[in-house]
Amino acid sequence: MNLLAPVKRFDRFQQRHRPLAIPVAVGKKFGEDQGGNLAALVAYHAFFSLLPLLLVFVTILGYVLNGDPSAVKSIEHSVGRNFPVVNRYIQFTALRGSVLALAIGIATSLWSGLGVTNSAQNAFDTIWAIPRPERPGFLSSRLRGLGLLVATGLLFALASGASGVVSGGLGGTPAVVGGIAVSLLVNVVLFLLTFRLMTPGEIRTRSLAPGIAVVAVLWTVLQAVGGIYVGHVLRNLPSAYEAFGFVIALLVWLHLGAQVTLFSAELNVVLARRMWPRPLLSPPDEPPASRPHEPATEQPPAAPAAPPLRPRTAPVRRR
Repeated sequence: MNLLAPVKRFDRFQQRHRPLAIPVAVGKKFGEDQGGNLAALVAYHAFFSLLPLLLVFVTILGYVLNGDPSAVKSIEHSVGRNFPVVNRYIQFTALRGSVLALAIGIATSLWSGLGVTNSAQNAFDTIWAIPRPERPGFLSSRLRGLGLLVATGLLFALASGASGVVSGGLGGTPAVVGGIAVSLLVNVVLFLLTFRLMTPGEIRTRSLAPGIAVVAVLWTVLQAVGGIYVGHVLRNLPSAYEAFGFVIALLVWLHLGAQVTLFSAELNVVLARRMWPRPLLSPPDEPPASRPHEPATEQPPAAPAAPPLRPRTAPVRRR
């Protein structure tokens, strides 16, 4: 009995059908690039950077809002929608500006945030098969990461205000739909910036559109699922287990988010370089299309072969 026969039949079937061939190619390339390890590294740095970044955000809000109850409530809804797991442990009703908290938050958020951008840059370079000599240097990668952090912070601040206005002006189902729409729009712009900064410049922006659309939708779903978890699971846990539930939920949420992001980046590579269909049972060797940065060296034309030497024979003497 051949146990691999069903797998081989499915393999032949998926190679003939594009809706199956593309996801299979994405999944296989994700495994060949060790995407799980790359996503774990991004999630590790994100775990240590998220809280300092929120500390800076909350401290700045303490100066701006100055205890305005309506504005604080709107921001609370907005942050809870974008970071559902962390929202439970931030006391928005006690927002006050603090110079010490702001200084500590900026220093730690820059240090940990650059760790996220560096690990994400390494992941994208690996996915796009960029040779190490062509990857951004130390200063270039840090400046690029700093620009991404600043753009993300400004975008999140603007999105929080817009989401607060939408949630405050509406009620019931329209407020939920409006909040989801704002979150989806924010995610599209955020991942457009991320993918554009982390992808080689010779790749056109329109080639990144499929991955950006997919990751924006999936991130919005993750945010909604995180809100459901906080509202129905975490609040009902005993106090002794609540902290464990928070840490586990945050790690799982960040790891899933990192995997979704890298899967979307792999989708862009597969579509841009037409790396499908790919057989399931082939050895894990990247096809030549995944290494476009290696220059094709032209071989010089071979010199014509010399005619064979005839053996020299002594002349025949006539008698």
